[in-house]
Amino acid sequence: MKILYNARIYTLDESQPVATATAIAIEHERIVAVGETENLLSEFELAEKQDMGGKTILPGLIDAHLHLRQYAQSKQKINCETDTLDKCLLRVEERARSAKPGEWILGHGWNQNSWGSWPSSAQLDTIVPDNPVYLTAKSLHASWVNSSALKLAGITSETLNPANGQLQRDEKGNLTGILLETAMDLVAGRIPEPSLEDNAEAISQAQPVLWRMGLTSVHDFDARASFMALQQLHAQGKLKLRVTKSIPVDQIEHVVQLGLRTGFGDDWLRIGSIKSFMDGALGPRTAAMIQPYENETENRGILNMDAEELFEIGRQAVKAGFSMAVHAIGDRANHETLDAFEQLRRFEQDENLPPLRHRIEHVQILHPEDVGRLAELDIIASMQPLHARSDMHMADQYWGERTTYAYAPQTQLQKGVQLAFGSDAPVESPNPFIGLHAAVTRQRSDSSPGTEGWYPEQRLSMQQAIEGFTLGPAYAAGMESRLGKLAPEYLADLIVLVQDPFEIPPSELLEMESSATMIAGEWVWRS
Repeated sequence: MKILYNARIYTLDESQPVATATAIAIEHERIVAVGETENLLSEFELAEKQDMGGKTILPGLIDAHLHLRQYAQSKQKINCETDTLDKCLLRVEERARSAKPGEWILGHGWNQNSWGSWPSSAQLDTIVPDNPVYLTAKSLHASWVNSSALKLAGITSETLNPANGQLQRDEKGNLTGILLETAMDLVAGRIPEPSLEDNAEAISQAQPVLWRMGLTSVHDFDARASFMALQQLHAQGKLKLRVTKSIPVDQIEHVVQLGLRTGFGDDWLRIGSIKSFMDGALGPRTAAMIQPYENETENRGILNMDAEELFEIGRQAVKAGFSMAVHAIGDRANHETLDAFEQLRRFEQDENLPPLRHRIEHVQILHPEDVGRLAELDIIASMQPLHARSDMHMADQYWGERTTYAYAPQTQLQKGVQLAFGSDAPVESPNPFIGLHAAVTRQRSDSSPGTEGWYPEQRLSMQQAIEGFTLGPAYAAGMESRLGKLAPEYLADLIVLVQDPFEIPPSELLEMESSATMIAGEWVWRS
């Protein structure tokens, strides 16, 4: 047993006020008691004692939506998140100099909205004429490739657009090298996949990075390769990050036949929801909208399926014990998703099935008539505060006045919706302290767009924001009885902070990190 004492402990347990929480007793992987230092030291005289020097302790933070393998592998790719196209091209050219003949050159993070125009394959061909190049956009809903990559994939100007995807063309019908949504797969499928060992090693190396950021648990939305790597790490005793693993919708038949269900696994690795996509993203203007994008009268985005199709998937899922997690960004995508969930709730009731914890991923813009429906249907809003910070100018430009109903966590919270916050890494940084800053200020790191922030009525209190990274994700994972707060019988997952986030100016959150991270009663990170 160990006792951490002389600390300021935010338990997030309503029965334990901060003023009386200065020590915490831990035995093996669970918390035994939380209380005042003098009382716990007296009660557990033989325990190992660790003086925390007045530092702040919080429950371990949880990212409710990231792509773990993609994030881990992105650390090995070219960082294309530059403020100009030329800077990105310089990085690609530099990587190409050391590339072997025929080796794929991979990168991530470009955003044509930051550059003022779409890039093209011709620009890549000039600096990398022979090696295939594949660069994913920041949104992960578009890719930029060179002619060598198109040739390897057998794509020509005669190639038809795949369902729910688009090969971007210029005014003459020539391919530009930009692939949207499912069209990305035409080239991505030609890239040699990292081995199981490579994926496991990448995730293993990413763990300390996430611990340092204060993360002790994540909800992973990557596919089979990630799940296999996580299972290998778990079997080897090397998985030291709690993972709730979603299942891609194209695997639903297999997992149902196997008899798997949401919640299967243990406290380290457990199955989450069936994940499906209703639309694209704002960046490439593929998010499905009820009305066209501003100044694009023919563009309403891409809707992958309607409510009836999603309901049929959901019906199959809930009968097998799977909750649903649905990617929906545009107001039409969210409307169709809510219509499907309305049918699904009736189906659960008619079939005497338990009402499962369904969730919408992103919930970026709602039609005014749909604002209250998540609460009515008891649907979790899985949101990413950093998206509002990154997307504010794009949202204003492409959605106009509709943005009043976009990126609105406070509105949903006041309606009674359970919020679960994440990052969507590698789309954004998985650092939850940057997410906390975005949630409480609605500002970018340079304090734009002003002291009040973007749509300041959507700002959250620090308490609300931290609950979005603790209690909310724990509830969404079905682990609220043992995760998300510091209380007796709960798992001993916690972080130690030199500064108290409730007491400092919000701008200082941007530089904050965990000075020590504990998972299952063991210190996994110390600065």
